[in-house]
This record gives sequence, C-alpha cells and structure tokens, in this order.
Amino acid sequence: MNKTKKIIRNLIIFILLIILTFYIILKDQDITEIFSVLKGVKNEFILIAIICMCLYIILDAVNIGRALKALNEKSNFINNIRYSLIGFFFSSITPAATGGQPMQIYYMYRDNISVANSTLTFLINLSCVQIVTISVALFSLIFNYKYMNKALAWFFVIGVGLNLTALLLLLISILSKRMTKGLINISIKILKFFKIKNIEEKQTKLENELNKYQSSAAYIKNNKRVVIKTLLTTYIQYIIFYSITYWVYRSFGLSEHNIFEIITMQSVLYATVSGIPSPGAVGVSEGAFMAIYSTIFSQSILKGAMLLTRGVNFYLFVILSSIVASISAVKEKKQQKENIENIE
Repeated sequence: MNKTKKIIRNLIIFILLIILTFYIILKDQDITEIFSVLKGVKNEFILIAIICMCLYIILDAVNIGRALKALNEKSNFINNIRYSLIGFFFSSITPAATGGQPMQIYYMYRDNISVANSTLTFLINLSCVQIVTISVALFSLIFNYKYMNKALAWFFVIGVGLNLTALLLLLISILSKRMTKGLINISIKILKFFKIKNIEEKQTKLENELNKYQSSAAYIKNNKRVVIKTLLTTYIQYIIFYSITYWVYRSFGLSEHNIFEIITMQSVLYATVSGIPSPGAVGVSEGAFMAIYSTIFSQSILKGAMLLTRGVNFYLFVILSSIVASISAVKEKKQQKENIENIE
C-alpha cells in the first residue's frame, strides 16, 4: 500500500508539473497556430525519430541482457525490454530518476533474478551512462558554447557537476574501500551534527551497501570485456537518442544545420537538464530546449519543435512504459493472489 501511495503521489506531482510547464510556455500562444505548424511537418522524419527512440530502448535492453547473461542469470529479450520500459517510467515520475532502478531490481527479483546480480547489472549500466553523458557533453561544448546564454551556462555547470559527482561516488564505491569508508564516516558525522534519528541503523545500511559494491569491483576487474561492450553500446544508444532532435528538425523542411551540429547541441542540452532533481526534468527540459535552439528554429516553429521533440523522446514513451508497468503490476497482484490461495 505504501508503494502504491508513493507511485500515485509521484504521478500527481509529475502531471501537475506538466500542466504548469505547458501553461507557462503556451499561455500567450495561439494554440491553433501551433497545430497548423505541426500539421505541415513531414511524417517520414517523425517516423525515423520514433524508430530512434525504439532503438534507444532496445539498446538499453541489450545492455541489461548482456550483463545478466555474464552473471549466469536467465532472461529473455522481451523481459529485458520490459525491464527497460519499467525503468523509463519510474525514472520519469520520480525526482532525479531515483525510482527507475529500484523498481527494475524489484521486478527482476519477482522473475527469480538475484538482487545482488540485478544491482550489479544496473550499477555497470549507470556508470556507463554517466561516462557517456559527461564525455559527449564536454566534447560537444567545444562546438556549441556560442549557443549558451549565462543562465544555460550555469545550468550546464550544475548539471555536469551533479552527473560527475554521481559518477565519482559510483567509482569510489566500486573501486576504493578505504575512500568509501571515509565517505560513510563523514556522512555519519553530518547526520549526528543535525541530530538525525536512528544513526546506527543508517550506518549499518551504508556499510552493507559498501560490501555489495566491493563485490562488484571483483566482477568488473574480471569481466572488463562486458564493461567495454556496455560502454560502446551506451555511446551508440545515446548518439541515436540525441539524433531525434535532428529528425524533428528535418521534419520542418530545414536542412541548414547538419546532424553532427544537432546531436552535439542535444548532448549539451541533455547534460544540462539530466542532473536537475525534478521528475523527468519536466519544465527545465522544455525551457532549456527553447533557449538553446532559439537560433536553429525560427520563433514561429520553435514551440512546435519543442513539443514534437519532447513528445517523441519523452512523453510518448512515458505513456507506453506506463502501460507496460501497469500490466506488470496487475500480473504481479494476480500471482500474489494465486500464491495465497495455494497456501490456503
């Protein structure tokens, strides 16, 4: 019941954020004008954009499947797609995407995959995502700093800083037991300073996490090929993801800017907003899109381009993944009911 209440609460916050965002963006805009702009786009390019988003999910499933196979866990491609979509949905509706991986681990556990192995799978994947996000964004900034105003520049520094902090903490947790113990001790001292309750319990949990990460280090050292393959797949996955904006750009009949320019701009945009702790970076993503692409799209089509891009690379797949998550939840409840009846 607590899990259901949290999901409902997060969904309500997520929906309210969407309503507020689009109210602010569209309050002074003639909606019929936007629809007339969208009617004129070339559908074949929108189809390519949707295919790119499908490939993004498929490559995520490939990474999940590869790691599980290396850990001798049984999982088929359909289930890996399901785990990917479940992660996408819960990451979208929770602050800083904190809900995605715990829910993926939970559903893997329901499918008889050990928590230790599923945790390690997502630990590797998350590390690769952070490396790709930061490295591609920093490389891309060389070509796109001219599109950054002062506010965007600060958001970029904050976004990359948060992603870099997350990556460093992950790597320290995996590779350095001494440094991790030091971080735990500092954390406990901070908690004591603020007189937080149940300090001993929190310390025990942190130390248990440390032991789990240390066992991960041994696996990574002995399976470098799996990690390298996952990293290369993640680079391909995110370049395809970033290209969605280019296909939306082409759908308006534009061709002045090439795919390299648009992909590098999108990677800077993604790094800027991905560290922001709001569900799905809703609000920030839309505002940042219109700021960074204001010189690429004319003012008459900028909001339409934003709606199409976010529609394809986020909102459409939030709806699709919510259906998959709902079906999985219904099946789980049905299974639990059957188990109870069998016991009785």
